[in-house]
Amino acid sequence: MRRFFRLALIQRFVSSVREEGFGPAATKARLYISRRLRGISSSTVGGIDPVTGLPRHVGDHMYLSTVWQKLAQQEAFHVQAAPATLAKRRKIALIGDINLPQCRKYRVAQMVEFWEAQGVDVSISNYLDVPRSTNILQDATHLMEYRLQNTPTCGMYRYEARRLRLPVLYDLDDPLFSVSAYETYENMKALDPAFKRHFLGEAPKYLEMMNGADVLTVSTPGMMAHTQQYTRRPVYLRRNFADSITLADGALAMAGARAGTGDDDLFRAVFASGSQGHEIDFEMIADQVTDFLDASRAHRLMILGHFNTDLLPKALRDQVETHPFSTYETYLDTLATADCAVMPLMDDAFNRCKSAVRVIDAASVGVPSIVGTVSDMANMVTDGETGLIAQRTQDWGTALAALAADRKATRAMGSAARHDLETRWSGQPADHIISPQVMEWVLS
Repeated sequence: MRRFFRLALIQRFVSSVREEGFGPAATKARLYISRRLRGISSSTVGGIDPVTGLPRHVGDHMYLSTVWQKLAQQEAFHVQAAPATLAKRRKIALIGDINLPQCRKYRVAQMVEFWEAQGVDVSISNYLDVPRSTNILQDATHLMEYRLQNTPTCGMYRYEARRLRLPVLYDLDDPLFSVSAYETYENMKALDPAFKRHFLGEAPKYLEMMNGADVLTVSTPGMMAHTQQYTRRPVYLRRNFADSITLADGALAMAGARAGTGDDDLFRAVFASGSQGHEIDFEMIADQVTDFLDASRAHRLMILGHFNTDLLPKALRDQVETHPFSTYETYLDTLATADCAVMPLMDDAFNRCKSAVRVIDAASVGVPSIVGTVSDMANMVTDGETGLIAQRTQDWGTALAALAADRKATRAMGSAARHDLETRWSGQPADHIISPQVMEWVLS
């Protein structure tokens, strides 16, 4: 059984639990174990990994060794400049851990759209796909690493990048390197303690990878401040934004909502939980939401994603609508039927680093958000115009009551949020989206 408890498999299982919940993750694990016990696996000379669907190779970190040896023997190991530089063009090789859908969307797919709009080619590869990852380095001018740990295989990619004289940028959107953030992260209280021990043990591997890069980019000002406590590398901002797919899918979802349940006289406040543990965040506004529901039978709470509804008062459960974790398109379709979104976060180091992706999602479908002062969300909301900012705990109930009392004004606020998303928070090379130093790093 030891073969089923290798670090790489544990990491995939933990990532799946965080993103999809324990049930789906356990199902994937059972399928994998069943396949292995039945002898369905990659051969010792290659093949396809049954879990990732990616090519598997023996000794991945030695994949380039023979090439390096031959180049060295022929005195051709060192290059004067990257091939793409000689061709006077810019091309980014983006290698990352792109298994989590939200991470892939906001930190990888967005980068392709953004840089190609600036005239820069981008090739992406999952770090598990060794042949592709090594191949895209060969004609690149820059290497961007996303969410990578210091492993022998990632070290091989870095070594090849240095041989090819590629500058290296490391990108991260959660403080995975931070023991202090994980140790005080309130959401961890809702998970098995083994997960916390695992994350704490992995933190140094992320930090070591970060400190080998030339520059770092992170997703929020709070994340910048926290990262600077751990490294002397230059740390710059690259916020998550509304890409063209988000705006298009949001417009479709809004149209569908208007044609569906938008006129049933109910006022729906939505709480979206994309991963396990957010019951802890909801708890801080639970009394205010309970009072809001108790004030009128026309008030509803919608919960999207992972949530233990047993924590809600029994008397109010018939006013709660639950929708399970689903695809992004279905998520937006459901979100568009809400009147407002509530986004509480406990005040801890991990949450102060978080981005405003939930605000982006809500604004894309014309739904105004009520946010607190923790994370980057308040920076993306203009109080009283595109949403409301709750400075104190009691403000959450006041905000909900105000929005429910004037639905016309609430709809106008949602429309303003959508317009602000299109004009200010889309993929533009503006300083509040991306630090000018990053633009210079790629384009100069």
